[in-house]
Amino acid sequence: MAERHGERWGAVCAGLIVAVLALTAATRGAQQKQAFDEITVHRINIVEPDGTLRVVMANRDRFPGVIVRGKESAADRPYAGLLFYNNEGTENGGLVFGGHRDADGKIVDSGVSLSMDKYGVGGQMVQLAGVSDNANRFAGLRVKDNSIGGPNTNRIWVGNGDDGAATVALMDGQGRRCIVMEVASDGASKIVFLDANGGVVNQLMPSR
Repeated sequence: MAERHGERWGAVCAGLIVAVLALTAATRGAQQKQAFDEITVHRINIVEPDGTLRVVMANRDRFPGVIVRGKESAADRPYAGLLFYNNEGTENGGLVFGGHRDADGKIVDSGVSLSMDKYGVGGQMVQLAGVSDNANRFAGLRVKDNSIGGPNTNRIWVGNGDDGAATVALMDGQGRRCIVMEVASDGASKIVFLDANGGVVNQLMPSR
């Protein structure tokens, strides 16, 4: 009886070992490549083999703060979206969006922004954005200075603001507006030339 019991126990152990090996092989294969019809998550991190963060996709609750060289600082970022990081693990652009009503019924944090950041500077180099809430209303393309180590000043703006005018503004290296082309909501158009202090030095308008 003891011998027969030992044989049975050996068979059970052998079966368990085979099952564990099969499960391990299947799991390893699944880690390498999987296919899903639908995934529901709060956040996805894409990292390099050494753990360097490269992409984050997250909801508002799990949205990261500002990350520079892998170190995160807390920041109030009331939106969800997709963030990109350079080879050093520093944020360098993204696509973010949000919008809701507060307790008083006001529309807040409503808009979308697609941006690319300038290396070594905490700010966008190129930004395509649209915002429409109780605090801000504008839509357009903003291009900033792209020189290495230079200031992060605005150089080009193409868009419209709260006044309803469609505007193209060209700025100097200090971010001061030099030429502004504008078409108001009523159709009135003009080209304005400005000095370093923002004063009008010349203005062109269509003849009637």
